[in-house]
Amino acid sequence: MRRADRLFQIVQHLRGGRLVTARMLGERLEVSERTIYRDIADLQSTGVPIDGEAGVGYIMREGFELPPLMFTRDEIVALVAGARMVRAFGGAAMARAAEEALVKIGTVLPESERARISRTEIHMPDWVVSDSDRITIDALERAVENRDVLRLDYHDETGRGTERDIRPLGLWFWGKVWTLIAWCELREDFRAFRIDRIAAVTPTGRTFKPERGKQLADFYRTLEVRDGATGNGRAH
Repeated sequence: MRRADRLFQIVQHLRGGRLVTARMLGERLEVSERTIYRDIADLQSTGVPIDGEAGVGYIMREGFELPPLMFTRDEIVALVAGARMVRAFGGAAMARAAEEALVKIGTVLPESERARISRTEIHMPDWVVSDSDRITIDALERAVENRDVLRLDYHDETGRGTERDIRPLGLWFWGKVWTLIAWCELREDFRAFRIDRIAAVTPTGRTFKPERGKQLADFYRTLEVRDGATGNGRAH
């Protein structure tokens, strides 16, 4: 967790006028009590009304509110454009989350800046990614995070079908086509699978642990050796 995020979380935990000890905060944020003492001191030095002391606990006086988020004009445009790109080209869950994120950003922006979101005239078509591919993208993204071994029913560029178990490592978007970077247990090598050629995705019930030579960083190194995405690293 970044330090800025941790400081924000400390303020959130201290809301409500309840006494919270450094040990409690440390356990929740997975840091040492000494780190909490240092963070509390830094927050107090910036004017956050936190009372208390080490060994007793801390409490924040009522009435304190975090200042509204401040973004520059270019930052707002970048956030809106990024969210709309995800909404247009991402998975179904990603698209919903992008929409909700824009709403949340709008609620915390100063009133004078909220109109910038609707005034940002950057738009994307919503027909590039099919509904079935959106569902597949979401399933693959979750499998990457959970390290789930998947069974793919896949058709290559000639239409030949194969079934194989893979370790999903990451998703790439090329402008029109999504690909899944994976370690193929059938070929014992890295492969890049086009999402639009995946006929079915089935969980195997197995998970995998990172292994030397079979991780995404290792795939990137193979690309450098192969002088770009050629050979086995290319989507087939």
